[in-house]
Amino acid sequence: MGHSSDLTRSGSDRSDALLYYSQSRFFLNSSGTSTNVSVHHVAEFEHASKRYALDAWGKRSVLALDGVSLRIEAGQVFGLLGPNRAGKTTLVKLLLSLCKPTGGRIERLGKPASDRSTLSSIGYMHENQAFPRYLTAPALLQYYAALAHVPDVEVRRRVPELLERVGLADRGQEPISGFSKGMVQRLALAQALVNDPELLVFDEPAEGLDLSGRRLLQEVIQGHRRRGRSVLLVSHVIPEVERLCDRVGVVVNGRLAHVGPVSALTRSGSRPLDQALQAIYENAAS
Repeated sequence: MGHSSDLTRSGSDRSDALLYYSQSRFFLNSSGTSTNVSVHHVAEFEHASKRYALDAWGKRSVLALDGVSLRIEAGQVFGLLGPNRAGKTTLVKLLLSLCKPTGGRIERLGKPASDRSTLSSIGYMHENQAFPRYLTAPALLQYYAALAHVPDVEVRRRVPELLERVGLADRGQEPISGFSKGMVQRLALAQALVNDPELLVFDEPAEGLDLSGRRLLQEVIQGHRRRGRSVLLVSHVIPEVERLCDRVGVVVNGRLAHVGPVSALTRSGSRPLDQALQAIYENAAS
């Protein structure tokens, strides 16, 4: 991803979900629930840039994002596409306040991204989970719900419902250490839903899921949109993007190379999406 988004991916990114929830726990309203947000767009990047220092003195750096401007509308599934090291994960980190922009402006649910009160209205799932392996699935969901200050009465209702929904209801007494990769991903999906978010942020969520797990993921995304809520989907699974997304943004070398409806890229289905993307990549490289 970007020149830089992979620089920290193998290490710090594995705990991003915990860091994100640890941040969001302190920014809820007085009732202990996330605030309902009514906005026309759920996220906006205006000339967003990010430069990472490569040494302690700041003499060497690498530009991950270079003036990216895009908007994710409410009730929309927005796909974020691009080759490896394009800057996609850096964009997600900026949206979730996991790093600060070097320049530009970022809004999340109608407020500046620096205002972390809106983090409690976001659900986040990425490809590599670092859950405490000694916990059971119900205990893990209760833990994340507590970090998000979900009321106890809601936790007692949601946890069994979510475990049933992701197909883990019969494994509730086992520690996560005994789970397969696919089971951990299903649990991660439940974790992303535990706070009933306005915006779901999925970074390569299909990794490790079998066919039924992928169908479940698609149902969650489509159901979220039907409820008038939004999804940001980062994925290399082109058929999944083509089937699920309303609009896409294509990032290449840290810059936004294209943004618009999926139909504009596929010419209303007359051209495969992967061919359209390849043309964009080649044009950006020339």
